Amino acid sequence: MKPRILFGVLFHETHTFLPDPTRWSDFAVARGDEILAKEGDESPTAGFLEEARRYGWQVVPTIDARAVPSGPVEDEVFERYWTEFSERAKPALAQGVDAIFLVLHGAMATRSIDDVEGELLTRLRALPGAARLPLFAVLDLHGNVSARMCTQANGLVIYRKNPHTDAKETALRTAALLDRCLRTGVVPETRWCRVPVMWSPPGTGTHADPMKALTAFAAAHEGGSSPIWAYNIAAGFSFADTAETGVTLCIVAEPGSAAARQQLEEGAQLAWNLREAGAVVYPSVDEVLDRIGPAPKGPVLLIEPADNIGGGAPGDCTGILRALVQRDAKNALVAMNDPEVVERLSRLPIGSVSRQAIGGRRWHVDPGPVEIDVELVSLRSGAFDLVDLHSHLASMNGSKFDMGPCAVVRHRGITVLLTSRKTPPFDLGQFSSQGIDVRTFTFIGIKAAVGHKQAFDPIAAASYYVDTPGPCSSNLATFPFRRLRRPIYPLDPITQPRFLYS
Repeated sequence: MKPRILFGVLFHETHTFLPDPTRWSDFAVARGDEILAKEGDESPTAGFLEEARRYGWQVVPTIDARAVPSGPVEDEVFERYWTEFSERAKPALAQGVDAIFLVLHGAMATRSIDDVEGELLTRLRALPGAARLPLFAVLDLHGNVSARMCTQANGLVIYRKNPHTDAKETALRTAALLDRCLRTGVVPETRWCRVPVMWSPPGTGTHADPMKALTAFAAAHEGGSSPIWAYNIAAGFSFADTAETGVTLCIVAEPGSAAARQQLEEGAQLAWNLREAGAVVYPSVDEVLDRIGPAPKGPVLLIEPADNIGGGAPGDCTGILRALVQRDAKNALVAMNDPEVVERLSRLPIGSVSRQAIGGRRWHVDPGPVEIDVELVSLRSGAFDLVDLHSHLASMNGSKFDMGPCAVVRHRGITVLLTSRKTPPFDLGQFSSQGIDVRTFTFIGIKAAVGHKQAFDPIAAASYYVDTPGPCSSNLATFPFRRLRRPIYPLDPITQPRFLYS
């Protein structure tokens, strides 16, 4: 008989400092056969389904719920997910299941549950018939991985790249480990180590240290004849006020492996030694614009990590737009999330000129909306197919995305793409779908930290990170952490690090 694999997805990166909650209506939800239809969409789910077909597994789908990064998840969201998941899982387990495979994020939090993934795995293990099944899961590189998660799972496997161009590939690797488990009968365990370090997202790109060195170290100590099946580096998600927030290492290894503890110790020491490489400080947008002058060879990217949509920010902060307007910039492009303005513009004819107050409504530190006269260039649907199927965006949502109704407006030399749904700038299809060729602009404002690099670095003449007011500021000392396990770098003076192990 074909091995039966119970499958589910719960994916959200939770920015706990944001004021607006994340509700069930914010999640895209698929059930049963709708999940099986995701094969081919280049997401981690698609990777698992393709490998399941190749290995001859029978997939038993439950529920797939995912949302773009945003504020604290309402408790009822997780409870509703669990109700639907368990209603589908219980009869499958009663009929007989050989293993469990999940796609998770690793940094989801509700208002009362800091470690949603740990809670989910604990509840799952308590279902009749699930306690001893091999359980494997894919996690995002920015997961705040807990000892509880590792205790409940046999194989947690984390993305190795940031931007997350290997999300589908990670699902393939994880499925291969599950196949190894089923073929050999060896059920591995996941070992864990917490490093007292926290990095903001711009410091976690795998193109540079510390993550470049750490991922290379991890890859060199797994596979082959080693008892270590997978060595993972979780950079963590610093905008979550939880006890689990920070850098963690976890190893999937054969039970009782002495090598696992030794390699965790070496990796933890390396992460600690590289801690300063992940700390980043940026000049203001005005300093950068003064430095590069009004007419550089473009495109010049102005990267605004403080309004990083991929980190949960609202995408409507005005730092870059305000600076470009004040300087009367020529041939500049900015994308802003502003459904209210899009709705007002939708009632106007193309070519009309109106006064609009753009952005600045969703973060209290922002100076407020930028009031400018704009010409309405176009009104279009925001649905688009990814240009790059390995885009960071595919890790979140597969090969299609919908920005909601969109408007393109022009203020003198500045073009603004206005969306109704905040959209991480991780794929050029976001702009080409609206008739915009990003290659023709001198300045491009980018609301991201690292995830944009796959799409925009190849077309950029230069790239500058700038400091602006926003909820994803790289100055972590400005956030009112209360639940965070202390001491932790860079918030506290630490001379002798204490590594925690499971």
